[in-house]
Amino acid sequence: MSASEIDLAISAAREAGALIRDALDQAKNVERKSPINLVTETDRAAETIILGILRAAFPADAIVAEESAGGDRPSGRAWVVDPLDGTTNFVHGLPHCAVSIGLLDDSGPLAAVVYDPCKDELFSAERGSGAWADGKRLSVSAEPQLSESLLVTGFPYDRRTYSAFYLSYFERFLHAARDLRRFGAAALDLCYVAAGRFDGFFEWKLHPWDTAAGWLIVEEAGGRVTNFAGEAYDPWGVRVLATNGHIHDQAVAEFAGLPEHPDDSPVG
Repeated sequence: MSASEIDLAISAAREAGALIRDALDQAKNVERKSPINLVTETDRAAETIILGILRAAFPADAIVAEESAGGDRPSGRAWVVDPLDGTTNFVHGLPHCAVSIGLLDDSGPLAAVVYDPCKDELFSAERGSGAWADGKRLSVSAEPQLSESLLVTGFPYDRRTYSAFYLSYFERFLHAARDLRRFGAAALDLCYVAAGRFDGFFEWKLHPWDTAAGWLIVEEAGGRVTNFAGEAYDPWGVRVLATNGHIHDQAVAEFAGLPEHPDDSPVG
């Protein structure tokens, strides 16, 4: 992988992020992909910017993007793009959202950029080269006990149908950990694990564009990313657990005995 790839991803993320930042406090044309899954003209405009840059520079690479480029699993190199992670926050003027760009190959993640335009904070990683935030090397927390850990999670778009199910997981970790947060932007949740701000993150039914970049950033910061059973992570799967590594097996043990999902298929 060449330096131009990560540099280009950073440039694309910053350009799309500037659009998002300028639109944060403006009136928005909001559409619904489902009753609670929102999309705006800014999501689409940001994606157009990113895909234009990537296609011009890397025409042979596949692209998987939330709003326009499909979600099927590609083979070989693929850019995986979420132009605006945290759209609900953005719609309400809550300054917590991000641009997420990951580059995958058949062996896993190669490069990752997550840019928070509201705080002007940029996270990045390359395979084997560590994870960084604005020039500072990232490292996960050293907390060894789940009971002393601060965790973060989210709820999928079928939460109105399965609210009791998801709350059973939330309740389990409210008891098991020090505390639990819900911020509404999975890409940033993963980056905050990498930065040691959270000790762990779990969520159901995310899409590859939600996690492809954050996955590498956590691992390059020394953390661990798997499914709930502790098995190798697949961004096309429906369960993600990311931790500092030290509490990972304890978190996996907490999932044991919890109910199985009645409809274990992606949503949104």
